[in-house]
Amino acid sequence: MKIIFFSIMFFCGIWVFSSNRKHLLVTLLSLEFIVLILFLMLYTYLNSFNYELFFSMVFLTFSVCEGALGLSILVSMIRSYGNDYFQSYVMLQC
Repeated sequence: MKIIFFSIMFFCGIWVFSSNRKHLLVTLLSLEFIVLILFLMLYTYLNSFNYELFFSMVFLTFSVCEGALGLSILVSMIRSYGNDYFQSYVMLQC
């Protein structure tokens, strides 16, 4: 029953990530949602077999680093362009 719930939540996160591409903040939030669901899946999997949960702490460490990197890119884009719209600036302009 849990795997069905986690699968639905994971695919909802994938759907939001792939459908909404206007704002960088929404994209980053959907990526963090996907990472949180993956962490919950990993935790329940490791907990059901009575494995050590050290790997889940390593996973959380990497996900925090990913979130900090995404926020630093967001702050850099807002300082450079004034907003987080993807259409307001052209990255491939020479």
